[in-house]
Amino acid sequence: MNVFNEQQLKSIYDYIINYQRTNGKAPSYRLIMKNCNLGSLATVYRNVNDMIFLCNNTKQVKMKRNKFLQISTENCLNSSEALPLEVISLYKKYSKKTNYAITDVTFSACKGEIVGLLGPNGAGKSTTLKCITNMIPITSGEVFICGYSLKTSPIQALKQLSFVTDNHSVFVKMTGMQYLSFMADVFGVEKSERERRISELDEYFKMGDDIYKLIAEYSHGMKQKICMMGSLIHKPKLWILDEPMIGLDPRTQCAVIDFIHSYASQGNTILLSSHNLDAVKRICDRAIFIKGGKITTIIDLKNNSQETSELEKYYLSQEE
Repeated sequence: MNVFNEQQLKSIYDYIINYQRTNGKAPSYRLIMKNCNLGSLATVYRNVNDMIFLCNNTKQVKMKRNKFLQISTENCLNSSEALPLEVISLYKKYSKKTNYAITDVTFSACKGEIVGLLGPNGAGKSTTLKCITNMIPITSGEVFICGYSLKTSPIQALKQLSFVTDNHSVFVKMTGMQYLSFMADVFGVEKSERERRISELDEYFKMGDDIYKLIAEYSHGMKQKICMMGSLIHKPKLWILDEPMIGLDPRTQCAVIDFIHSYASQGNTILLSSHNLDAVKRICDRAIFIKGGKITTIIDLKNNSQETSELEKYYLSQEE
């Protein structure tokens, strides 16, 4: 059902037409919201059907935006609170002579939601995560983290998140405890708070006395665990993980999965990439499939048991 009245629709239409004439493309939802006095961005997303024929009337765009509306906004855009993560029309090109690594990637993640990013090798998963975390510059598009723009307020935006890379980057000449203390200093965590936080995290990650050993002596799995602990020392609202289960033994995998569910239940948001379909089914509320740098499918795993059971078919179809 359309919610925008006739006057609002005319205002939106006039703005989009003028913007297209000037810039050669349709404006983002956020620009529409700002310039047409539509209230919150959530209002624009909830009523995106009113935008379809205004921005682009092609069948492909209609299908994509309808799917985005249906999957991304059902349960989390019913308040004016800023979303933990909004990715809007994200493009990345590494050089002028290469093709786009990712093209028009658009999705959101809600408070307390666990979102999985799936796809074959080279699909664009890691590039997407690195753009979101500002590790590499964005070619075009917008990323908002807890309402902060990665372009205009990068420091405030990055304070809200933490990123665990797939190569567990840590300082190997430090002990585990020294590394955690260093990360606590970086994020300004008080001494009394960091001690309590390290104790809480160790209940899940079970580092024990190994936390006082040099990281250079750690196994792959132990390096992954200390990296996760360091990333969580300041309780980020958005926790991003690239292939978090690689190198972890089954017991540690179960502990990490339990922690992810516990962390999300506290109102935090998790975005992860993985090839481990069993873990994704156990962990995630939604699965976003990427192939060739583009989002191809979004699956609701939380509310659709049939789609959950067919996750392997979706994944294998992306590799064809």
